Amino acid sequence: MTKPNININSIMTALKAKEADASRILQSRDAIIIEKSADELDEIEGAVAREIAIRNLDRESGLLREIRSALRRIDAGTFGMCLHCEEEISLRRLEAVPWARLCLQCQEAADRGDYRVLETEQVRLAEAA
Repeated sequence: MTKPNININSIMTALKAKEADASRILQSRDAIIIEKSADELDEIEGAVAREIAIRNLDRESGLLREIRSALRRIDAGTFGMCLHCEEEISLRRLEAVPWARLCLQCQEAADRGDYRVLETEQVRLAEAA
């Protein structure tokens, strides 16, 4: 259930703006075009720049999935609830990271590699797909 003290309209506005930004970034793929060069050093430099661009696209793609998941949770009425422990996510965390799936304690556990949190997240993400 959505927390009553969350201003859903402002969260949705922020999420939709971030979704538009991420979508725009993902559409621009000019940086990953492979160009041949006579100079080997230029080719190496291009390969490094391309690798960075690919990593940025991958990061933005993941962020876009997170944002769309948050929008689905708003529609489902479960926004603001931790997907692992099902406790409320703090308003302060949601204001900072509106697409947060986990409360701070569970996120810290996931960051440490706690398999129970990671396993729960993988199951929930698979159900959402």
